[in-house]
Amino acid sequence: MINYKEKLNHITTFVFDVDGVMTDGSLILIDNQMIRSMNTKDGFILQFAIKKGYKIAVITGGKEQSVVNRLKYLGITDVYLESQNKWEDLEDFLYKYNIKPQEVLYMGDDLPDYDVMSKVGIGAAPKDACPEILSIADYISPIEGGKGCVRDVIEQVMKVRGDWDYLESAHQIAST
Repeated sequence: MINYKEKLNHITTFVFDVDGVMTDGSLILIDNQMIRSMNTKDGFILQFAIKKGYKIAVITGGKEQSVVNRLKYLGITDVYLESQNKWEDLEDFLYKYNIKPQEVLYMGDDLPDYDVMSKVGIGAAPKDACPEILSIADYISPIEGGKGCVRDVIEQVMKVRGDWDYLESAHQIAST
């Protein structure tokens, strides 16, 4: 059986849930708005990974346009909102780009992510994911959701695959 570090070599694609992964899962409710907080270090690494040629998608049960706006600002064009079946949405994304499931690292934190995590190359979770997700994760980040766990997994893949050059990354992102 291939261990986690060896599997990193095969990852070309990242797919993330939003609430509990890209955010800490908290919501601020103001009138009819739900306000979330996202980590800028996650945003930086997402932009850099895209510039290095990695495919990135987001699949969420949420539907807020503010989330879409932030993701598009970062360069993420494949955003699946109001997902009722994350595996079906992932299959659509994989088909669109001719990606194999074993090339995907999917990070989720709760029960709707279970099916997807069990079918991809690497299922990852932030350290504060629910117990059922933690029990099937190939990798559990030492970082909580919304606090940099996205950066943690992307940086690991990029380093193993030889795509990590922190000076180049800082220059590339700063020049955009």
